[in-house]
Amino acid sequence: MTTLRYVALGDSYTIGTSVRQDERWPNQLARRLAAGRSGAPPLDLVANLGVNGFATRDVIEVELPRLGGLRPGFVSLLVGVNDVVQGVPADTYRRNVEHILDAVASHVPPERILAVGTPDYTVTRQGAAYGDPRRQSAGIAAGNATLAILAERRRIAFVDVFGLSLRAAVDASLVADDGLHPSGTQYALWVDAIEPVVRRLLGVR
Repeated sequence: MTTLRYVALGDSYTIGTSVRQDERWPNQLARRLAAGRSGAPPLDLVANLGVNGFATRDVIEVELPRLGGLRPGFVSLLVGVNDVVQGVPADTYRRNVEHILDAVASHVPPERILAVGTPDYTVTRQGAAYGDPRRQSAGIAAGNATLAILAERRRIAFVDVFGLSLRAAVDASLVADDGLHPSGTQYALWVDAIEPVVRRLLGVR
């Protein structure tokens, strides 16, 4: 197949705050898909637009306007944790996600879009610094459920990494040096779950 130009949208979990560039999950995904292939790699990560601290409104205002110029063939979206931290109302979050998914779908077909759930940061040693852990964890889970429903309605693939992120409660190797964000090792676990879904979407083995 022809290599698709891959653009990643989102927040700190997309840009990989506190890990090396090669440890970010979009980079790991593109590298995994290319491994062992004699022909062109399925994805070429041409831009990672993720920004630490971004919420859905920021993706709409800052990231989406750049999408057309990048001529994407495949797009991933992971955003939501900062909506929870900032106390964005659930209805506002829903409307923003609908706007983002529909805008992305105006550039690429649904089978070339991947939505990824938000991990549970509250299990990390710095998690309690960003709100009551029980309440924030519930908010993240609710946001993931909303994203899953909205993606399904648009025939967009969704991968939930929430459960995988809970392993960080007992495994320090899954947390970056800042004590809050996932490590490259945790991102590798995410890619274990994401890779087969993307292979199916792209029709590659």
